[in-house]
Amino acid sequence: MLAEVAQLLVNGIVTGTLLAVPAIGFTAIFAVLRFPNFAIASHCTIGAFAGYVANVTFGVPAAPALAFAFLVAGLFGLLTDEFVLKPMRPYGALTTAIAAIALTVVLENVVRFAFGNDLRGYDLPIFRDWRFWGIRLGPQQVENMALAVSVMAALFLFLKFSRTGKTMRAVADNPTLAAIKGIDADLVGRIVAFVGMGLAGVGGMLLGLDTSIDPLTGFRVVLSVFAAAVVGGLGSIPGAVVGALVVGVAEELSLLVVEPTYRSAVGFLAILIVLTLRPRGLLGEKAY
Repeated sequence: MLAEVAQLLVNGIVTGTLLAVPAIGFTAIFAVLRFPNFAIASHCTIGAFAGYVANVTFGVPAAPALAFAFLVAGLFGLLTDEFVLKPMRPYGALTTAIAAIALTVVLENVVRFAFGNDLRGYDLPIFRDWRFWGIRLGPQQVENMALAVSVMAALFLFLKFSRTGKTMRAVADNPTLAAIKGIDADLVGRIVAFVGMGLAGVGGMLLGLDTSIDPLTGFRVVLSVFAAAVVGGLGSIPGAVVGALVVGVAEELSLLVVEPTYRSAVGFLAILIVLTLRPRGLLGEKAY
């Protein structure tokens, strides 16, 4: 029993680390643009398939293929935000969120038309799992975690030290004051749409490297991503990381008492508990 719990804890940490990447993208978009962009689901899928094309079709190793996944998903995110979601924002966050859900359905069907419904896997070397005191851990899992941590570290450094990152934080903290200081909120919004959806694409590919991909790759994880952002505190980037780890571990441990089919309900439960006990999330809003 203890060995099973330990294995699930390890699996949860791995899953949570990978979920943290798209969760950061989701919460960053919410912090600046002030609406929950559920189109992140389709952009996870787009990034996963962009990385697949780079890796399988052109023979690019998995790590560099992540950069292509970021670029393609980011460009799609920028274009769809500019021409589809931005015109909706004056009508309110709810209207824009509904438009984002509709956009997700459209983009997922575009992916389905282009690639079909079959499961696809990346071209990866096959290694035996490592075993430590009865706990299994795959080399690919460790590599995926290292890539996810590297992406998150690069983002934190970008936000902390770059001029663009500081302007993004300023708009997220106080849009009115940022406008008075001469910061172009529209430009910052475009940058956030590109970076946020690019991170979604990276997250989609990382999750695909751990399993396989199909046109519903993003749809299957969007609830967990949303739960991670809410649990950590919408608008808080460190909170998204903490929330992702909490949700990842909770989903895995839930397998001790429920069937795998119902593990997605853990995300709903986590949201309900956190909103009841701490409505602003574990780290609160706008904590950087």
